[in-house]
Amino acid sequence: MTSTDAASFIRDHLPVMPVPGIAEIRLHKAAPSSGLGRLAARDTQGFGAPYWAHYWAGGLALARHILDHPENVAGRRILDLGAGSGLVAIAAAKAGAAQVIAVDADPYAIAALGLNAALNAVSLEIRTTDVADLEPPDVDLILIGDLFYSDALAETVVAFLDRCGVDALIGDPWRRSLPLSRLDEIARYDVAESGSATKSSGVFRFHARPA
Repeated sequence: MTSTDAASFIRDHLPVMPVPGIAEIRLHKAAPSSGLGRLAARDTQGFGAPYWAHYWAGGLALARHILDHPENVAGRRILDLGAGSGLVAIAAAKAGAAQVIAVDADPYAIAALGLNAALNAVSLEIRTTDVADLEPPDVDLILIGDLFYSDALAETVVAFLDRCGVDALIGDPWRRSLPLSRLDEIARYDVAESGSATKSSGVFRFHARPA
């Protein structure tokens, strides 16, 4: 499926909804009628886990925190790593970031990023790449929502953050692979994740080692 086809599918099958607890942002979100299972069966090469189609606790908490505390991003160059549907990146743009780079490896996430940025009238610099292949960008702050869901990925993300040598804000519901020894919890939110009851998620400041 081409990027145009992916965008068309998302536009036609994932309705636009306000984000729970973040009324300032609307996103295309999977519904029971969206047919993601049928899409996965049809696009066996390009379709991975459709994380980009759902809300996740860490991203919800981090986006809410950014909007409530715009001084964290205002006037700064921001990288949203593993941007998914763009919730955190869009929040940063709305909070006054000077530049927002949104990075993801999934072609469907890239399509969703473009649609959701336009839907919310913000400008994002969208890049397709995997964190393992990403060179340290010239940014002031890195934002990460819900990337610490496996030990291997957590190790890769921490190594990337240390190569960059800049601080990061992380949203995560205390998954097992979260590198707590490198983090300071700065906020906590109760959020409504897709497919689950309200759960608590933390926002953490990661202190990178000097590059």
